[in-house]
Amino acid sequence: MDKPFAITLDVGSSLANHTGAWRVERPVYRDFLPPCNKACPAGENIQRWLYDAEDGSYEQAWRTLMEDNPLPAVMGRVCYHPCQTACNRGQVDEAVGINAVERFLGDEAIRQGWTVPVTAAATGKHVLVVGAGPTGLSAAYHLRRLGHAVTIRDAADKPGGMMRYGIPAYRLPRETVDAEIDRILDMGVRMELGAEVRNIRPDLASGRYDAVLMAIGAQLGKRAWVPAGEAARILEAVDVLHDVEEGDAPQLGRRVVVYGGGNTAIDTARTAKRLGAEEAIIVYRRTRDRMPAHDSEVIEALEEGITMKWLSTISYADAGTLTIERMELDETGFPRGTGEFEDLAADSLVLALGQEADLSLVEGVEGLEIVDGVVAVDERMMTGHPGLFAGGDMVPSERTVTVGIGHGKRAARHIDAYLRSTLYQPGAKAPDAELGALNTWYYADAPHQVRPRLEGPRRTGTFDEVVQGLSAETALFEARRCMSCGNCFGCDNCFGVCPDNAVIKLGDGRYAIDYDYCKGCGICVEECPSGAIEMVPEMP
Repeated sequence: MDKPFAITLDVGSSLANHTGAWRVERPVYRDFLPPCNKACPAGENIQRWLYDAEDGSYEQAWRTLMEDNPLPAVMGRVCYHPCQTACNRGQVDEAVGINAVERFLGDEAIRQGWTVPVTAAATGKHVLVVGAGPTGLSAAYHLRRLGHAVTIRDAADKPGGMMRYGIPAYRLPRETVDAEIDRILDMGVRMELGAEVRNIRPDLASGRYDAVLMAIGAQLGKRAWVPAGEAARILEAVDVLHDVEEGDAPQLGRRVVVYGGGNTAIDTARTAKRLGAEEAIIVYRRTRDRMPAHDSEVIEALEEGITMKWLSTISYADAGTLTIERMELDETGFPRGTGEFEDLAADSLVLALGQEADLSLVEGVEGLEIVDGVVAVDERMMTGHPGLFAGGDMVPSERTVTVGIGHGKRAARHIDAYLRSTLYQPGAKAPDAELGALNTWYYADAPHQVRPRLEGPRRTGTFDEVVQGLSAETALFEARRCMSCGNCFGCDNCFGVCPDNAVIKLGDGRYAIDYDYCKGCGICVEECPSGAIEMVPEMP
């Protein structure tokens, strides 16, 4: 955690440093890095805001969360929560439902109208952000909080990038996206929509901006050649999802085949069912365990009647029919054809084979380098052109909303340093908080709270949100399941069990150790539920 709850204090005379042979180790309070914090691509101080939420201080928890992430209601819906995969509690019973609590806090902030004030003095610096997706919005938010003027420019008629045009409304309601973007705009961020940047060079040369961040995302479907007859109906998944959002949904027919294995393929198949398709079939070259789509998305698709055709590839497309070749995996897991074919009826074929960024806007920029279809950046997220930064899907990274939000925060910190002619130096990381240091028997079995869902048969005819949120009561219960791995939370155990009264309460949940009385027995370490005290060798 960023803020320590306990400190170690030498009091009394110099005898505290000369204790004799009877004490070879001393207990020391430490602050370790919780696995949830370490795993969060957005760099949230998860343990800290969960601690704030444990007593119902929801606004304080939200404000702690907003130090790192300006879109918690969005993230609480679309983040694939690697924090929960890393959560130590998952090895005790079930991981803390961090994502569910985050959504609750984000939704509560929208309901209550909580806002974020800009308290930093104006710097007189102006930053242009190209792209109103998660990276651009996050960067604009953090730059504004640092006192800079920010203009976001986006080619679309509405902001949000792939959050709006790539994630269907049944996963991410548009009123949620709008509410969190409006909060950022209310902070003084300027938004220019329907303003495509065809080339960034004029803006770089204009002198209007002191720095530029490019965050255009990956909104072009990867080109793939599928042998096809002239009458075959073949579409791109990103275009289908975009058109649905624009209210111009294509006619896909009664039987739709989606070719691909990622989250976009899943979203497209589920969307096809909602548009009236009687059958939606996903064709994928590998097996389910090798599918890049997240398992929760696959489960929901299966609940909605989506058919999965594993170990299959499309060898030819014609009007109303696809020719499918059966595949097998070689010893390396790579799919190869078997020479076995079958026909599959299909009114349309939708390709969902990945996305790429349109990098035409950086053509001719001096010093900028493109490697393997993405923009090369240094550790400051700056390109080879001074003052030109890039983040999100257009740089080498995993392509998720959470990563994009993290990129925005990181870019903002480096841009701020660049504008102030300094360097941003992140603080040193604390050691990992490991499960073995915790006394897990203090934590009673408490299964995580399950978020309600619309049932599969009911949801395929509507774009209503599928996964619902926690109530105030269940959110409170979930927050209290956190074991505060590696950081003191003021439980008083050390104070109560010390046989020598060497633990001193300082107030505000903090403690110190009087080494004039401590004999180094280690009972406080053994009885610390969160593993926030460790024994260290006595200095000679």
